Amino acid sequence: MTDILIQGGRVLLDNELAETSLTVVGGVIDSAGASGGHAAMQIDAAGLLVLPGIVDLHGDAFERQMMPRPGVDFPIDVALADSDRQAIANGITTMFHAVTWSWEPGLRSAANARRMLDAIDLTRPRLAVDTRIHLRHETFNLDAVDEIAQWIGERRVDLFAFNDHMDSTLRDLSRPHRRSRMVERTGLSGEEFDRLVERVASRTAEVPDSIARLAACARDAGLPMLSHDDDTPEMRQGYRSLGVRIAEFPTTEETARDAAVAGDFIVFGAPNVVRGGSHTGWTKAADMIAKGLCSVLASDYYYPALLLAAFRLVHDGILPLPQAWKLISEGPARAAGLTDRGVLGAGKRADILIVDDRVALRPRLVAAIAGGRLVHIDEPERFVMSHKVRHAAVAAA
Repeated sequence: MTDILIQGGRVLLDNELAETSLTVVGGVIDSAGASGGHAAMQIDAAGLLVLPGIVDLHGDAFERQMMPRPGVDFPIDVALADSDRQAIANGITTMFHAVTWSWEPGLRSAANARRMLDAIDLTRPRLAVDTRIHLRHETFNLDAVDEIAQWIGERRVDLFAFNDHMDSTLRDLSRPHRRSRMVERTGLSGEEFDRLVERVASRTAEVPDSIARLAACARDAGLPMLSHDDDTPEMRQGYRSLGVRIAEFPTTEETARDAAVAGDFIVFGAPNVVRGGSHTGWTKAADMIAKGLCSVLASDYYYPALLLAAFRLVHDGILPLPQAWKLISEGPARAAGLTDRGVLGAGKRADILIVDDRVALRPRLVAAIAGGRLVHIDEPERFVMSHKVRHAAVAAA
């Protein structure tokens, strides 16, 4: 890790863009807004934007690296390394991998969730992105409650979400294409899958008590919680009463408005913004943002969407860049309880992006600094290193 001076860029400071400099020392921002200075590495950011690193609360695109086709598996450490490269190349410096632990076998099974947590623990030191776990608990996964409570108590989990896809699973049993996708993901035969769904759904009466128990464990651990796909204000209010203060992908405006009035964080998908609507036909994220009913955007299933979404909001006249950028940096950092990042300022973790915004709707990442380390370079001619640092780099090689 070396000291870095970024000069000449339009830096996002205190909700405004100003042409100034940033200095990074020891992995944190040492000074912001200074007129100049010296450092072992100097970066010419003239004509470019200098922005806080992106914080992604919910990214599950790594599942495609683990299973690119139904029944085709690759090692988790390989998938994590590839996902890490994709994430950092799109400006994500803090990633919450959304790991689903369901009652299903296969990709979202107990065994896979355990392997995923172990693999992240082992590979984290080698990853460019600050990599964390967002555990998505299917509420009908009743046999896993004891183990999940233990994980929460041991702080192996960084975010905890309640998901309930049972109603949609039951509906999709009569839709051949969707049923086929679910069955392929589990590796079961069609008849085995039907019997499993019937058995799991028969335990509906046990679900509320298990939700209350896990919410109490998370509250005791100080763990931020999310509820997924809230479809009524009453559903949001019920989760809020348990201390779940992040509404993830509310499906109606009425539900999002209830969350906003109560001061809850509200998450929508960045792909929804980029594509101009939800792929499921639910709430249009850009409309919610325009109405002040969204405080966080997440990559969901597509890592490039976060960077693209911020500039789409600017292009469409919905928000100016400082406010659009909050949705992918400061907002998610606050929701996750990470007070050391999300903004550029003295003493903050040095997660910094240098972005070329000259082509409308197509921002290009020129450089990324994560935790004070330069981890992505697209225009090496902008970087100048002192003789001492160059000599050390050659010796290390």
